[in-house]
Amino acid sequence: MTCQVCTHINETFEEINKDAGALIVADEALTHEFLKRIRPFLESQPSWSDFPFLVLRQIAPDTPDMRRRYALLGNITLLDRPVSTVTLVSAAASALRARTRQYEMREIDRRKDEFLAMLAHELRNPLAPISAASELLRVPTLDRKKIQQTSEIISRQVRHMTGLIDDLLDVSRVSRGLVTLDEGVQDAWQIVASAVEQVRPLIDARQHQLTVLDLPLTASIFGDQKRLVQIIANILNNAAKYTPPAGQISLSVVVDDTNVIFSVTDNGIGMEPEVLAHVFDMFAQAERSSDRAQGGLGIGLAIVKSLVNLHGGQVTAHSAGLGKGSTFTITLPRVTEAPASTQTVYSELKSVKTPQHIMIVDDNVDAAVTLGTILEIAGYKVSIAHSAKAALDQVSINAPRICLLDIGLPDMDGITLVKLLRNHSETSTALIIAITGYGQDSDRKKSLHAGFDHHLVKPVDLQELLGILAAL
Repeated sequence: MTCQVCTHINETFEEINKDAGALIVADEALTHEFLKRIRPFLESQPSWSDFPFLVLRQIAPDTPDMRRRYALLGNITLLDRPVSTVTLVSAAASALRARTRQYEMREIDRRKDEFLAMLAHELRNPLAPISAASELLRVPTLDRKKIQQTSEIISRQVRHMTGLIDDLLDVSRVSRGLVTLDEGVQDAWQIVASAVEQVRPLIDARQHQLTVLDLPLTASIFGDQKRLVQIIANILNNAAKYTPPAGQISLSVVVDDTNVIFSVTDNGIGMEPEVLAHVFDMFAQAERSSDRAQGGLGIGLAIVKSLVNLHGGQVTAHSAGLGKGSTFTITLPRVTEAPASTQTVYSELKSVKTPQHIMIVDDNVDAAVTLGTILEIAGYKVSIAHSAKAALDQVSINAPRICLLDIGLPDMDGITLVKLLRNHSETSTALIIAITGYGQDSDRKKSLHAGFDHHLVKPVDLQELLGILAAL
């Protein structure tokens, strides 16, 4: 510790105003002038501050006047003279340690205030369109189309507010240790697929390129499947929000003898060292103000750290600085037992020798993106079209080796589309599979007669599909 000796009252207050951590003062120095000058300082202390005094007291009769002087100082430790060196040093160290904690509370209060201001902002955002929509619905001449559009606005904004409240409740439960894990042996492959599926809309909206690397065929983790997905999804969501549009994001999974290691790297805005040191702390994310453009409360990383700890793992963050991107690494204990439901899927995946180009044609955006994500993780190159026309346009530019077609397309049914693909020189010999909700024998015969190689009914059996693809 650093110590400054003051021989005059003016020097004492100069040091106090320089953020001295504590003051050691002899009781004979507690003059009326000293107490008069110290009172404004003590009364103006912020709520987090309680400046400590160590008073070296003479062994003398206890008087009401001295008790009053001691009381005016507030946070006081009395040390009778002569005091031993070890006692004095120990008392000073304790006072400074307590003062350091006060400064830490000041920082937490500052972050909390920023967080509450941000929360108010985020809650007001959806309230504005909801309020406007409710006023609009009072207009007696509003037509049916406008009523439907207004209703959809209210529904979207209510869902957004519900998500904010769910985040708050989640972080409260996690921080108080009220989360109960539904534990079992989980597959890293399925965790990644589910997490990517959740974050895909944001990644696509910001035009990012997401690359999944080094995904092992067999890697198991003992934990809660929902929470493990939440961990990876929150990290991916964080990368998507802090990376400018059309950025690069990669997710890699590495397995060693004892751990499964997930790493998410982006080429986004990065972090300065002072932000990096607190990035997993509660309320710290408010400092990364660019996130406000995407909304949300910025508490995802605090939740991640707590959930990783509950699973016996570790999470770290690295950034070379502003504008140099970030890498988040999650290390979780590995178990050697593989989930029984995925054993056969693994055997099919092992048969994939070279990446093939697959085109998925489905007007259901969520269904197409989800299936595409799974196939990308399995090692295939995937393109997606949401109409027959878009599919034919893609074929002319980059013909696929495999086509997965929905039958009920909006502009042209899959039966007609498969005939056109069979007549196209680039796709005449392609593997074409019907992905449809129609599962009667007559439907199967009709699709096979039209030119499909296989007929799979939604929801698709992933094991069956991967088996067909692996046999190609």
